Amino acid sequence: MDNLENRVEELEMKIAFQDGTIEELNTQVIKLNNLLASQQDQLRILLSKLHAVEPSNMASQSEETPPPHY
Repeated sequence: MDNLENRVEELEMKIAFQDGTIEELNTQVIKLNNLLASQQDQLRILLSKLHAVEPSNMASQSEETPPPHY
């Protein structure tokens, strides 16, 4: 009977440890998800600012005259 009780107790300890680990992992996943959402928002803002920038006064490479040695 002691052997059965020891096995049950060992299983209970393993389950308790696994529950704690799952909670810690869940907390980390939530933090990373929030960080990812924040970074996606920042990227959207940067892209919208980039698209809003007026074109440069410089001519495009296809419009540039080649250097004299060509």
